[in-house]
Amino acid sequence: MQLRILLPATVLLDESVTKVVAEGVDGSFCLLPKHRDFVTSLVPGIIAYVDAVGTESFVAVSEGVLTKSGSKVLVSTRRASQSEQLGELQRLVQEDFQNLNERERVAQTVMARLEADFMRRFLELDEVPHV
Repeated sequence: MQLRILLPATVLLDESVTKVVAEGVDGSFCLLPKHRDFVTSLVPGIIAYVDAVGTESFVAVSEGVLTKSGSKVLVSTRRASQSEQLGELQRLVQEDFQNLNERERVAQTVMARLEADFMRRFLELDEVPHV
């Protein structure tokens, strides 16, 4: 099977695999080469896969969509981190969440400033004498 994991701006993974294990909204599942075509929504979790030489690797994903069509398995997700070691993957995910939290704090600060500026200008309109 050919496993491709797509992020909004890049392809994270494009590799031949013999097995894919992931977790959808209905629970965990395993895909093998001769399984039927399949589509599911993914929950945040870990996708485990075995490559053509038998090495198991892992990708942590935020929610997304997985489709299996023939020998192609396609995963579309907003965020993902990849590693062959679960401990390393945990560290990568923690760093990703810390960066995400920092970006969210910056965005919230910007939104608060915009809202305050909007309210200030709105109140200034009320002070203008009407003709």
